[in-house]
Formats: sequence, C-alpha cells, structure tokens
Amino acid sequence: MTDFSPPDLAVPVRADIVLPCLDEAAALPRVLARIPDGWRAVVVDNGSTDGSAEIARSLGATVVHEPRRGFGAACHAGLLAAEAEYVCFCDCDGSLDPALLPGLVRRVAAGEGDLLLGRRRPEGRGAWPLHARAGNLALARMLRVRTGLRLHDLGPMRAARREALLALDLTDRRSGYPLQMVVRASDAGLRVAEVDVPYLPRTGKSKVTGTWRGTWHAVRDMRAVLRQPPQRTPETARAEAVR
Repeated sequence: MTDFSPPDLAVPVRADIVLPCLDEAAALPRVLARIPDGWRAVVVDNGSTDGSAEIARSLGATVVHEPRRGFGAACHAGLLAAEAEYVCFCDCDGSLDPALLPGLVRRVAAGEGDLLLGRRRPEGRGAWPLHARAGNLALARMLRVRTGLRLHDLGPMRAARREALLALDLTDRRSGYPLQMVVRASDAGLRVAEVDVPYLPRTGKSKVTGTWRGTWHAVRDMRAVLRQPPQRTPETARAEAVR
C-alpha cells in the first residue's frame, strides 16, 4: 500500500473519468465540479429516471446511455467510450473526490503500478456501513488466496492505461466487474497497487451496498468471479509454446 500524497503538478497528465450513474441527480453537480481541468467526464447513464443524464450533459460531461442494467455494464460502456491514454473510474454519488485522480494517474505514468486502486478511508458518520465493510474485507481475503495480492479494498476509484484494461477482455456486467478487473490484471502480470483516499458519506441512497441484501448480491457476483479459472493470455500461450 502507498499513502496518498499531493500530485506533482509539474507532470502533466490527462485522462477520461468513467462515472457510472443511476439516479444521481443530487450529487452530479458537486462531482462534476471536481473533475480536473482538461479531463473528460464520461457519465454512463444506466437507466436514470431523475434527469441525471440531462444534468450531466448541461454541465459539460459526455453522456453515454447503457440500457443493460448492471454496474459492470455501465463501467464497461464507459471504458469503450473513453479515448484518452489513461482511464479512471469513480462513483458519482459524492463519496469520492475526482480531484484526487491525477495523483493516481501520475503514479501509473511513472511506472509505480499498472492498475492503481483507491483504498477507501471513511470520513464522517455513515460513510461506509459495517455490512459493506465486512463484505469487502471477506472478498479481499479471498482475492489474496486466488492471486496473492495483498489488497485491503476493492473500491471503485481506480486508474490505468486504457489499452491495458481493454486487453483484459472483461466480461462481467454486474457487481463482479471491479473484482474481475483486478483478478485478470493479476493473471496478466500487471502490477496492482492501492493508495489511501478519503471516503465520505454518499449523497442519496446506495443501489448496491446500502443494505445487507445488496451487499450479499454484490459478494455473490464477486465470488463467482473468483471461481473462474485464470485467463489464458497471449503471453501465457507463447510461454506454453516454448515449453
């Protein structure tokens, strides 16, 4: 783990930020106001009925419509719509600050890691419910057994090169998407690391981990990812051919 520190402003970086969105009208103005200058916000509307798409568009974001419901479906649609060399992911419920993302991207650009995850450090009452934290901890332990990665959090804030993520051929379109990204990155030999980021109480009601039931469904989806066999990458195929 690496502690988060202020980014070196002398190093210019640019990225597209994927923001999966389902009824986040209340949080969007504050979140989009925190997008770094020169970066593009890609808001992926996943069937909102509260005018989220219109608000995002009026505030200058690129809006992508993904009719298939699912966190993974929204994230992957954003990845496919991204054009910058670096791609970031961030919730758009106000719990995470997009202004911190240049620090993660600079670390990727500097070669400190290929996939940087934000390790959530809760600030404020109710920022991270106990049941959601417990589910995350259990998954982190299972991930360690499966990959050897000693991560503490599988949070939604992350940064990587776009081409590296596309090469992972991610297939999960539900809650298992973030975990599949980490598992396949590890299988492909990418370096996965985490940095501390503040985690605030979200604006509005959580659609996934706001209840024990939602957390259970998310854990179920992620456990299914962990049961998948390691992906056979081109590098693996070449090594097998040599043997």
